[in-house]
Amino acid sequence: MASSAGLALCGQALVVRGGSRFLATTTASSDDDSLFTYDCSTAEKTSQENKGEDGQPVEKGSDTILASTFSKSGSYFALTDDSKRLILFRTKPWQCLSVRTVVRRCTALTFTASEEKVLVADKSGDVYSFSVLEPHGCGKLELGHLSMLLDVAVSPDDRYVLTADRDEKIRVSWALAPHNIESFCLGHTEFVSRIFVVPDHPELLLSSSGDCTLRLWDYRHGQELHCCHLTSLQEPAGPWSDKRFAASRISYWSRDSCVALLCDSVPVVYVFQLDAPRRQLVYRQQLSFQHRVWDVAFEESQGLWVLQDCRDAPLVLCRPVDGRWQPVPENATGKRVCTHLRGNWAMLEGSAGVDNGFSSLYKATFDNMTTYLKKKEERLQQQLRKKRPKNPSPGPNGQAKKCSIQPGSAPGIHILKFHRRDTHVTVFTRNRTFTSS
Repeated sequence: MASSAGLALCGQALVVRGGSRFLATTTASSDDDSLFTYDCSTAEKTSQENKGEDGQPVEKGSDTILASTFSKSGSYFALTDDSKRLILFRTKPWQCLSVRTVVRRCTALTFTASEEKVLVADKSGDVYSFSVLEPHGCGKLELGHLSMLLDVAVSPDDRYVLTADRDEKIRVSWALAPHNIESFCLGHTEFVSRIFVVPDHPELLLSSSGDCTLRLWDYRHGQELHCCHLTSLQEPAGPWSDKRFAASRISYWSRDSCVALLCDSVPVVYVFQLDAPRRQLVYRQQLSFQHRVWDVAFEESQGLWVLQDCRDAPLVLCRPVDGRWQPVPENATGKRVCTHLRGNWAMLEGSAGVDNGFSSLYKATFDNMTTYLKKKEERLQQQLRKKRPKNPSPGPNGQAKKCSIQPGSAPGIHILKFHRRDTHVTVFTRNRTFTSS
């Protein structure tokens, strides 16, 4: 799957990625203007990196970053790239700890709540765990699906591993024994693109799908609590109103229980409020932008950061004003980060026009019944035409020639067959032959 630019936030640490590079800085208002940059194309190469499962050489990847995430405390940061590598960093201070090879290209990754492992989901449907405490340790296969995995999450108490796949399923497995399945969350009618366990309500799960819905679950019991149809929320109808779209990011703000939902290739951000006591989602508003939005993320002390395809203002901060979210016109932190992004715009430039690869995941429909019925009707009509008796050809006077000998007209004569040639008709009987003209 292709990957556009991305944004990751934890505390006051901010990471913007694009192509094979990322830059890390801080949103603190202090004079600390430190900047850490990393390019995956210069990462350490391993001897097994360019070999497949059978040991044969395979095509080298583009080093594009496919997924990235912070640990819960923000002490660690991990990413996977198109060259089948898992790269682990320490953030205080920034330092690359290890470069490890994964079996297949990854689609999502997450840290456990204890920060002892990184869970990596790949395109073949498997989840591998990699140790954080042993940065160079090999991966361990934890669980597998029969279809491509699109997201992975863990419960805040590390008891459950939640996985979302292309076949509309969300599986809840025991972390200590992943072959034991606690429940399935079933209800989506297309691939499940993103899942998110609500931190301050650890029994609740948010999920989004290619069926244009945002759903709330009691995931331990596999019970759907609420469903929001995004197509009914568009205001006003835009040029994308007749298109299918899936959420590429679910972000949560604990301060006001706000949920921000970003959909792929749609220049709007939907804002909901989680009503936990009633177990439902309340739609609040949508934020519209003139440029394509690449990613969004909440910062607890600031608000909602929006990364967009605009060189003049690539990063925008939104805050609630009188109950409505709106961009903040003047922000010193935003200006400083935007200056860094403009200086490194080359890494974001390649993300223009690149989607998250969801368009290829929709179920294909084939209407072959119409063609079958049409061909069947033609075949039946052809058979009827063959069975229909043909009229005898007319004689010299324009009338059909009649035989003077009729069956049963002569006693003892049994007609075997008629044979007509031009204007003569020959009747073959058991004892005699008659010819009539």
